[in-house]
Amino acid sequence: MLAFRDRERPQSRSDFAMVNAHVGPQATDAPALSRPPVPDDLVAAIEATPLATAPFDHLYMERVFPAPVYRQLLDRLPATRRYREFRHGQAMQADGHSARRKFYLYPEHIMVLPADQRAFWLPLSRALRSRELQDAFKRKFRGALERRFGRSVDRLTFYPVPMLLRDLGGYRIGIHGDSLSKAITVQFYLPRDDSQSHLGTVLHEGRNGDAALRTKTLMFRPATGYAFPVVYHESWHSVARTSDADGERNTLMLTYYVQDGLFGRVLQRLKRAWLFVAYGVRR
Repeated sequence: MLAFRDRERPQSRSDFAMVNAHVGPQATDAPALSRPPVPDDLVAAIEATPLATAPFDHLYMERVFPAPVYRQLLDRLPATRRYREFRHGQAMQADGHSARRKFYLYPEHIMVLPADQRAFWLPLSRALRSRELQDAFKRKFRGALERRFGRSVDRLTFYPVPMLLRDLGGYRIGIHGDSLSKAITVQFYLPRDDSQSHLGTVLHEGRNGDAALRTKTLMFRPATGYAFPVVYHESWHSVARTSDADGERNTLMLTYYVQDGLFGRVLQRLKRAWLFVAYGVRR
C-alpha cells in the first residue's frame, strides 16, 4: 500500500501515559471536575494545526483536550445501554445488530445521564455547537468550502450535530466520500492509550484502482482528532474492520450540516425535535 508522507509533530506520551489507569465509563469515585473545555480551547487547537493537503484538505489535531480534562471525559463516557444503534449496511452484524452505537450530545439527550456526566457534557456540548468553533473550521477550510459553495465562508452557516460513537468488534466502513448534506466532518478520537493507534481513519486519493491504494492513516491516539471539508469525489475515507480484541472504539463526532435558506434551517431543527421524541419513546 502506498502512503502519503506528511511531516507530523511527534506525539508525546508523558501527558497521557497513565490515562488508562484512571478511566472507564464504570468509574465511580471520579475526581472533582476540572474546568470543561470552552470554545477558545478548541479554537486554539484548530488554529495551531497546519492544513494538510494530501490526499485532500484535512487537519490532524493533537492535544485537543488537556490531560486532566481528557481523563475526566473518559471517566464520564455514558454506559453502552445509553447509546442507540447506528444502523448502516456495513456496520450490521450476523445477529442483526449494528456494531456502531451513537449518543447525541444535545442538551435534551444529556439530561437523561447521571448528574456527574451531565455536569461535564452540557458545557462541552455548548462549546462544540458554538459559533466560534464553527468559524475556526470555516477559516481553516476556506478554499475548499468556497470552491464547493461558490461564495465566501462568511456567508455560510452550518448546523452542528455532535454525538458520541462507540464501535464494537466487527465495525467497518469502506471507502466513501460522505453525503453532500454535510459540509465539514470532525471526529475526535477517545482511546485510553496508544494500543488502539492502528484503528484510525484512512484517507484515500480515490475510491478505486491505484488511487484507492494511495492513503494516509490518521493514527487513533489519545486526545487527537481529524477534520475535513466534504467535497464531491474528493474526500474519500474508510475504517478497516475492527475485532473483538481491539476493544471499544470510542470517538466524538461533530458534523456540520448544510442548511441553505429558511427551509434548510427549519428542517435541521425538525430533525432534532424528532430525534428527541423518538428516543424518548424508546426509553
